[in-house]
Amino acid sequence: MTLPDGKKTVGCKWVFTVKYNSDGSIERYKARLVAKGFTQTYGIDYSETFAPVAKLNTVRILLSVAANLDWPLHQLDVKNAFLNGDLEEEVYMDIPPGFEDRFGSNVCKLNRSLYGLKQSPRAWFEKFTQSMKKQGYVQGQADHTLFTKFSQDGKVAVLIVYVDDIVLTGNDTVEMGRVKEKLAADFEIKDLGSMRYFLGMEVARSKDGIVVSQQKYIIDLLKETGMSGCRPADTPMDPNAKLWEKGNVPVDTGRYQRLVGKLIYLSHTRPDIAFSVSVVSQFMHSPFEEHLEAVYRILRYLKATPGKGLFFRKTNERNVSIFTDADWAGSITDRRSTSGYCAYVWGNLVTWRSKKQGVVARSSAEAEFRAMAQGICEGLWIHRVLEELKMKIELPLKLYSDSKAAISIAHNPVQHDRTKHIEIDRHFIKEKLDAGIICLPFVTSSQQTADILTKSLARPTFEHLIGKLGMTDIYAPT
Repeated sequence: MTLPDGKKTVGCKWVFTVKYNSDGSIERYKARLVAKGFTQTYGIDYSETFAPVAKLNTVRILLSVAANLDWPLHQLDVKNAFLNGDLEEEVYMDIPPGFEDRFGSNVCKLNRSLYGLKQSPRAWFEKFTQSMKKQGYVQGQADHTLFTKFSQDGKVAVLIVYVDDIVLTGNDTVEMGRVKEKLAADFEIKDLGSMRYFLGMEVARSKDGIVVSQQKYIIDLLKETGMSGCRPADTPMDPNAKLWEKGNVPVDTGRYQRLVGKLIYLSHTRPDIAFSVSVVSQFMHSPFEEHLEAVYRILRYLKATPGKGLFFRKTNERNVSIFTDADWAGSITDRRSTSGYCAYVWGNLVTWRSKKQGVVARSSAEAEFRAMAQGICEGLWIHRVLEELKMKIELPLKLYSDSKAAISIAHNPVQHDRTKHIEIDRHFIKEKLDAGIICLPFVTSSQQTADILTKSLARPTFEHLIGKLGMTDIYAPT
């Protein structure tokens, strides 16, 4: 059509890619027309752009449940997902390159979304959600990308979506077959069979459980950085090294950020590098040679253990337990503490975090207390996810801490200097304790699994804790 007065067009271009098979042979040549969304104007040709993607924490909870209940895991892929979304705004686009002669001065008016438009992800997710709700699925509140459907006889089908990748699991095989057919009718779907490779994570399954690793990703990363032949390291970080903000020789910021970004993605299946990655990511804005050395140290550690991954095994446990720990005033640049927690669902590690606290703690009890509050929040979220899956949960949730001071502050609401400035956390923890949602058993420092998330450790302790995290290497020679 001709462009209406006062309207602007969005540009477009062709993107050509070559798709390869896993053995390196060429699968197909792919051409895609993408819009140049960077020329869009807010309020005119787009408004809201946010679209949720599956939390990888939720995916790990599902893996632990599936391993324990012997649920099958199927993977589906939506072809050209974004082209399914309907546009609410008026968007006009230039004629695709190479077709100008045929259409003269006319422009294209878009009815559906195209790759490259700012609102495409949102439009697609809306469309997908509508399709699922029509089929009687309930959208989760703890994770909006989780859809569940319970049948009369108590069976369930669970579906989680990450942009165009879908994982389908549950024990209602009839419903799972039906939803595949329905999705194939609504969208163009590619059934990839059993879950083997999801978002760069390799999934292997046996009668003992499920292992998730990122070996191919690590090997490619080592090749790309020229580290394939490097000398392996025992631990991801030197236990005696402390990194200052300033150094002598600055390094290329872009390269440093790309490397650390890849390591952050890698820590989705590697809690053993979570702490060291959180340390090196604090220097993203102005990295120096010392910081890059620390990144290389992590790569050298990965060289030693490329096949390590998380093992979700079958257990008889049906509870949720969380370990929380803090390293008081660990950062030498601003003396802030580092909190770490790791949460287990039915005996398998599903979520973990290593994060520098936002304020300076004046005592170790205060630092531990803050970490405890974070751990409780995570526990409550896991509790909600399991409730939505209608799983039996044994309350109270066990929250293990190795700080007797923090535990006694939580139990005894005594006002004193130590607790004045953590008032909100204290009330929050006390409330959950009184409601019987959590309990706070003491654990000795040597048994504190979250220790690996708050400081760099020497090899013996480090390896002992890795075993407790449930990590295994299925590629290791036996």
